[in-house]
Amino acid sequence: MRRDISIGMLAASFATACGFFIYVQFVSKLGFYETIEFIEKGDLLGKVLTLAAIPNLFVFFVFIKKKQDYRARGVLIMTVFTAVTVLLLKFI
Repeated sequence: MRRDISIGMLAASFATACGFFIYVQFVSKLGFYETIEFIEKGDLLGKVLTLAAIPNLFVFFVFIKKKQDYRARGVLIMTVFTAVTVLLLKFI
C-alpha cells in the first residue's frame, strides 16, 4: 500500500518535471536558460508549475484505468502538494 502510493507520487513528480521541461523547451520562444531566467524575473513560477502539472491528469487516469487505486492516490497527493505550493508562491 505505502509502496504503491510512493510509486504514484514519484510518477506524478516525474510527469510534472516532464511538463515543465516540455513547456520550457517547446512552448517558450526563448532558450532554456533564458526561459528559466524570465520565469524567475517575471515571478511566473506558480503559473508555469500549474501548466506543468497537467500531465498528472493523464497519469492519474492511466492508474485508475488499470485499477491501481493506491498509485492514483499518490498522484492525487502530489497534485494537491503542487497546488499548495502554487498557492504559497502566489502569496509570498
